[in-house]
This record gives sequence, C-alpha cells and structure tokens, in this order.
Amino acid sequence: MKAIWNGKVIAESDQTINIEGNQYFPAESVKKEFLTGSETHTVCHWKGTASYYDVTVDGQTNKDAAWYYPDPSAKADKIKDYVAFWRGVEVKN
Repeated sequence: MKAIWNGKVIAESDQTINIEGNQYFPAESVKKEFLTGSETHTVCHWKGTASYYDVTVDGQTNKDAAWYYPDPSAKADKIKDYVAFWRGVEVKN
C-alpha cells in the first residue's frame, strides 16, 4: 500500500492494518520529513485518543491529514505506532 499526497509517496508498506476502511501504516514505513505534529486530538469510543500530524509536501500543508494512537485501548493495541491518512491523501495498492 502507498499513501500519496501532492505527488509524493509519504508512506509505503505491505504490512498495513485495515480497520474500519482505513489503512494504518507501520511508523517505520512513513517518511517523517513530511509530517509535523499537530495539537489536534480526537477520541474514538473503542480505540482511544488519536493524535494528528499535518502533512507538508513542496510547501503545501494538509492540516491534520494523518493520525495515530500513541496509547490505544487494549482492543486497538495492534495499531500502536501505526499511522493512517485522510483529507485527500490517496491510499492505494
């Protein structure tokens, strides 16, 4: 799987985890140079509290376009240290 935004591959892995239609990429497969920490947090009733990254490619920023669970609930423990994308980031095989 690949995550692409603004013409750049920002993550690539054959070890993604699909949960609720979202592909979660292992942290080591994500190109961190495209991510900047965000102050945004949301709560999922079963996964826990999500933290977000802004995705920046070639000077353009996609606010809160990536998220992860730094301390997921026991039910979602398998996605600890995994990153998912949305807001126009194309995720494809």
